[in-house]
Amino acid sequence: MTPTRKRRVFPFTAIVGQEEMKLALLLNVIDPRIGGVMIMGDRGTGKSTTIRALADLLPAIDVVAGDPYNSSPSDPDLQSSEVRQRAERGEQLPVEARQVPMVDLPLGATEDRLCGTIDIEKALSEGVRAFEPGLLAKANRGLLYVDEVNLLDDHLVDVLLDSAASGWNTVEREGVSVRHPARFVLIGSGNPEEGELRPQLLDRFGMSVEVRTVRDPELRVQVVDQRTSFDADPDSFSDRLQSTQEALQARVVEAQERLPQVAIDDDLRIRISAVCGELDVDGLRGDIVTNRAARALAAFEGHVEVSDDDVARVVACCLRHRLRKDPLEQIDSGERVVKTFCKVFDRPAGDPSAFQLALAG
Repeated sequence: MTPTRKRRVFPFTAIVGQEEMKLALLLNVIDPRIGGVMIMGDRGTGKSTTIRALADLLPAIDVVAGDPYNSSPSDPDLQSSEVRQRAERGEQLPVEARQVPMVDLPLGATEDRLCGTIDIEKALSEGVRAFEPGLLAKANRGLLYVDEVNLLDDHLVDVLLDSAASGWNTVEREGVSVRHPARFVLIGSGNPEEGELRPQLLDRFGMSVEVRTVRDPELRVQVVDQRTSFDADPDSFSDRLQSTQEALQARVVEAQERLPQVAIDDDLRIRISAVCGELDVDGLRGDIVTNRAARALAAFEGHVEVSDDDVARVVACCLRHRLRKDPLEQIDSGERVVKTFCKVFDRPAGDPSAFQLALAG
């Protein structure tokens, strides 16, 4: 028998265009505290392909062998209560490398499937109350992707956002009380034509990007050629991009390590808050996310000091979805953010660096 080969995922570095989406996803991997990404746009623009490619790009993580929560062998904040108790007893925890989990949440999922529930089989066969982990447990330390999030039941969205914000999932079911870590990058996608997301829920996503169908004929041909070449021979196609993939992976890991050293001066933080104030953004989440995203970008670019250009490249993604909708206004929300940024940062209107979203280097 010939050995089965690993199923190939379309390489992240082979994705043509959609630079804003790719950058937002990478920044959330570098600093998950940014709060996830909401991707809105046309069907067939590579949203799902890009997210699966991101999970495949990331290096494997060390987990406690056999643990359903992907518990960290060394960080108590990323351990289930059972693993933490074993560590406190001085037990030597077995370690295994595991691919960063990427969990798809289906639209028809129930709250029990998401959060976990009683293990009926064990209750019937052994007469004991046991917990069966849900998708939040599986997604710990990974990516949780919700396609068509605007069609998901509101109460499930509330549960998702609460877990993403707190990093924990608590379940109380018929005498079973379980609390486990649920640290994941929440990624939602949807088509505005199929229903809007409630503003208070949209605000809970750290960043928002808008993807559009590529109109340039040459770029469209390039996308088709890339996909055709991959489908014809996935292994050969992926092997050709192996060094590029490894270089980007190394760059992300270095950025994660550099992030704690990145500083943002007081004047820059004041001007970021001035932009939020000018745009009449409710609450302070926009200020916090813009600061975090700018720091993550600086780390990604190899800097330890945030610059005006770093803010320019992330400000629209961090604020456009927090603006109050005016049905009479014709200007795009992203353009409003850029115009206000240019005003506060004393840049000429339409400064090209404010639209520079491509991955540098």
